[in-house]
Amino acid sequence: MLFSLFLIALQPLPVFDYNFEQFFPQNDEDLSFYNDYQQKFGSDNDYLLTAFQSDENFWENEESLWDFKTISDQLQSLENVDTVLSVFSVQLPRIGTFGARFRPLISFDKDKNTARVERDLESFRGTLIAESGDSFLILIRNKRGLDKTEGDQLYQEILSVFDKEGKKPIAVAGKIQTQGDFVQLMQAEFGLFFGISLILMVLLLFWIFRSWWTVLVTVLVILFGVIWAFAMILLIGQKLALMSVMQPTIFLIVGLSASIHLLSHLFKEQKLEPRFDLSVEKVFRAMISPVALTFLTTSLGFLSLYFTTVPALKDFGLSTGLGILLMFSAIYLLMPSLLFWFGKGKEMKIKSRASGLHLLPFLILVFRGKKWIPFLFLGLTLASVFMGLQIKVNGFLLDNLPTDHPIQKDFHFFDREFRGSNPLEIYLSVKDNETSLVDYSVLEEIDQIEKYLEETFGELTFLSPNSLMKSLNQAQNQGNPKAFTLPSRGQYARLKPYLERVPVELKNQVLSENSQEGRISARTADLGSYQMGKIRKDFGKFIDEEIDSEMLEVRWTGTSFLIDSGHESVTRQMASGLGIAFLLVGVIAGYLFRSWRISFILLIPNIIPLLWMLGLMYLLGIEFKLTTAILFTVAFGIAVDDSIHFMSRLKMELGQGKGFLYGIKRTFLETGKALILTSFVLVLGFSVLMISQFGVTFYTGLLIAAALIFALVADLVLLPVLLLSVKRVFEKKR
Repeated sequence: MLFSLFLIALQPLPVFDYNFEQFFPQNDEDLSFYNDYQQKFGSDNDYLLTAFQSDENFWENEESLWDFKTISDQLQSLENVDTVLSVFSVQLPRIGTFGARFRPLISFDKDKNTARVERDLESFRGTLIAESGDSFLILIRNKRGLDKTEGDQLYQEILSVFDKEGKKPIAVAGKIQTQGDFVQLMQAEFGLFFGISLILMVLLLFWIFRSWWTVLVTVLVILFGVIWAFAMILLIGQKLALMSVMQPTIFLIVGLSASIHLLSHLFKEQKLEPRFDLSVEKVFRAMISPVALTFLTTSLGFLSLYFTTVPALKDFGLSTGLGILLMFSAIYLLMPSLLFWFGKGKEMKIKSRASGLHLLPFLILVFRGKKWIPFLFLGLTLASVFMGLQIKVNGFLLDNLPTDHPIQKDFHFFDREFRGSNPLEIYLSVKDNETSLVDYSVLEEIDQIEKYLEETFGELTFLSPNSLMKSLNQAQNQGNPKAFTLPSRGQYARLKPYLERVPVELKNQVLSENSQEGRISARTADLGSYQMGKIRKDFGKFIDEEIDSEMLEVRWTGTSFLIDSGHESVTRQMASGLGIAFLLVGVIAGYLFRSWRISFILLIPNIIPLLWMLGLMYLLGIEFKLTTAILFTVAFGIAVDDSIHFMSRLKMELGQGKGFLYGIKRTFLETGKALILTSFVLVLGFSVLMISQFGVTFYTGLLIAAALIFALVADLVLLPVLLLSVKRVFEKKR
């Protein structure tokens, strides 16, 4: 209680945050390169896309044109807005006898209060005008490095500008909007899952133990554990992020599982020890080792995520792993005390639904099938491995959201009407210090690259050194859209002096100060990391074969590239994470039973559920990505608990002088009941997560619930059969 008051005195305040950059792999050469790239050319993802409806008469309506001219000006004046790009702010260059000058696409005359479109808008289809022609785009680029609070404030200021003029966008997509919507959804689901899990816990306890005081004690203990866990998370400076939505359910269900094990053993002990307080003392002394081991292995499953290179996974793994250990502390510090207090001077009895389970006929079937059971498991496992090898790594920027979510719909709208919402960034650099990216021979190489990208993705709108020169060529030809091409060498010689007169803010977007570094920037649809991986591989071959490597260095970069790399790297890292988890559990089991053969046998029924998960993913069409690859180590940490309880009870039975086969029988009949109950509770608890709108939460509920069912089957069917093969080892150790 003092510890709880101490935590409350420190005032841990919940802060929700969502930053997709937390999913970038850290300590990565690509990330370091991108950070330098940002310093030179700005972030590729600091923008907000807003689309507004326009009909056939819109461009003839001067009042509407003035309204959006006012909106563009007001947006540009906001403190954290860098630039606003729309048909209302576009300045078109013209090169004539008296030099270069700029004219607006839409001219506004304040004195006469008139507005007129000066040039055909067809050339802006797919960029600032929708492909269908019935809407237009206002692109707002915000200043770099805004945190969540600043981003939320800017987004509200932008919406206020729209509301003030009575204009409502038909679609919005961008970082500052998506972060805010994600946080609102996270807050709603955090409370929802905490409430549902708490109600579920109370109902399950009443159903299993059928006594109000047992429920009250368990709920109080677990609530203290949850409070301690979240207080620790907040006090070490972590914010509640996307994956924190799962933590209330995880903490509650893990605590409930351990409580059911302890109370089930207390129910059994009361048959032998009439004094309730002595029963409590005996059970909690005897069970501290297996319960501590189960909490430790579960915690290690999450803590192994700390060894990935993705900050979001590191934070989630560390906070959840430590929170589970605090839940163990709450159970062992509080539950015995509360049970003593409730039972003092009273004739208290624990009832258990497990007493109605009769497992002896099932055990007889298992022993009768001891010859074919290993082959059955082997066949299913090999089939699952084969199916798992067909699963590809494929992640999307918004695949944590369902396909019918409003955010998804808005992004798809921009993909369809404005040639994409996903940034595409390619770094350019000349190899010879005597040349620059605006030399004609280099521009020809860049032109080849852009043509290849358009062959790959379809029509794109580029921002590049090439687009600067094409714009000048178009200006030389009085704005003719057909002249937006790379000029001939003779025309280039006449146009090059005008490059110096291009506005600095535009030039700096695509060229470094010495013009030896630059970028190709565009937007595409989100095709997924698998498809983009193949595209980048083919692009690399094209660069090697078609582009002069002595003249130009070309390198893919950007936020989308880093997120795709994150899907690939985490999937690879999970193999090493599982290896570490297997090793640690093997060492623990080896120490507990003083036999490495027994340790190896303990791992087999816990590796099998993970391999069966592969088969299930293949059958359900679930692909590897950040949100699914991590679940294997988590599932292993939780599933191995059943095996540890089984083996610990067997060790206890043998320690009392019982024969090996009789010890397996008593372990199966008594601990098997608790395993079925706790597995039922865990599966039901994790299944609650499947109502989430977040992909990471949904897949966690689905796959871990499945893995727990697979683990229970392996522990009750395969493990007893495997133990028969090491009968002599057990007897020798005894």
